[in-house]
Amino acid sequence: MLRQRGSPPELPAPAIGARYTIDTRHVGSRGTSGMRPALKHSNASMNAIRFRASLLAVFLCGVSGFCTDQRHNFVCNGGYGTFEVKFATGVTVSVGPAKNGDFSRRACRAALVWDKQDLLVVPEASQVDIDVLGADLGLDMPVVAFQVRKSDADPSMAYQIYSLQKPPRLLRTISGGDFFSAADTDLDGRIEIWTGDAGAVDGFEHLSLSEFDFAPTIVMRFEGQRLGDVSSEFQSHFDRQIEEVRARLDAQELSDFRNSDGTLPVMSPLPAQQLHHLRIAKIKVLEIVWSYLYSGREQEAWHALADMWPPSDFDRIRASITNAYTAGIRSQLDGAAAAVSSSHLKHFAYIYDKVTTKPQAILLRRPPPGGIQDALPNSEELVDLVVDAAGKVRSAKTVGADDKDLIDAAANWKFIPAFKDGRAVASRLRLAVVPLR
Repeated sequence: MLRQRGSPPELPAPAIGARYTIDTRHVGSRGTSGMRPALKHSNASMNAIRFRASLLAVFLCGVSGFCTDQRHNFVCNGGYGTFEVKFATGVTVSVGPAKNGDFSRRACRAALVWDKQDLLVVPEASQVDIDVLGADLGLDMPVVAFQVRKSDADPSMAYQIYSLQKPPRLLRTISGGDFFSAADTDLDGRIEIWTGDAGAVDGFEHLSLSEFDFAPTIVMRFEGQRLGDVSSEFQSHFDRQIEEVRARLDAQELSDFRNSDGTLPVMSPLPAQQLHHLRIAKIKVLEIVWSYLYSGREQEAWHALADMWPPSDFDRIRASITNAYTAGIRSQLDGAAAAVSSSHLKHFAYIYDKVTTKPQAILLRRPPPGGIQDALPNSEELVDLVVDAAGKVRSAKTVGADDKDLIDAAANWKFIPAFKDGRAVASRLRLAVVPLR
């Protein structure tokens, strides 16, 4: 996926629809601390884009909110993609294809290696991703967080957090999320873990996860070694979800659904088209209700349910929603997080221009630019980024040219974050992206 030294590899042209990867160069290096990792990446199945990176003081117009509807990339998917890094603690993180002898398989593995010892974290899975590497999620130590989908048929993933101290050990596993993404959401140095509670709603009311627009969002954070639900701190995210769903909810379909029995069994005697419209309305009502419920507004959730659900079925569906909610990811937490007092509310975003160690790329991909065959070998695009303390891109802006595809791709990029005085911090980063023939 990227190389830290030497020339970029000779790679074949991508197949139709293939994603471009990115190769890195650092320009104007500074002194670094012992937290700086050594990187080694490769992906011979994809073409490449080179870029050089330097930290600059650039003006930031605004910090984007957490995005849950973006397309997701994985470090290793179906046996394709590799990543390896030796962290300053002496632990090497390795993700790549699972092998049978000398032959790679269409599966992925992950391992932690130190002092000639090897811990096979994921022996075999359809997809393995590194969500966080080197940051402290609130456990008072640098960690690596893998997310793992065992098979393509599995709608949910597991999130495995390991320490990067020797010997590395499993600190926490969270299962049942659709896709996990840790982020310093408010740029205040505290990292939240965002996901959708897929396991709680897949099969709910005989509806598959793919029929919903989204799984209910849940936001978690470690505080004092305890993992708590902090979703109520981000109600604006849920309000946007509610607003979008309401805008797509047809008034006539809602009225027809409210006059139904609410259960809508698959073998219903109703005409197929009518049943289809009723199911669409039912799905949207559920999405609105659990957006209120998961954001800590239980009374608003039940009021919305009473307004939109068939009255004769209210008690049954309320009990079913409550059971799914409590049996989902919340059942794996250590209880509700302590309420945030007004004296602790963040007033400033902490973004650093000068850091001890620059961000190091984990996964940088983009779709092929339009007209790539006609691109000049030495043409380049500059993009200014804000990379948060979890290594996620929080803001991206091209310099000069307007390239929406590049900005959209940057939302999926992941880094080992910058470090200042041994602590992961948000920082500014400028990349020069150079397409190759």
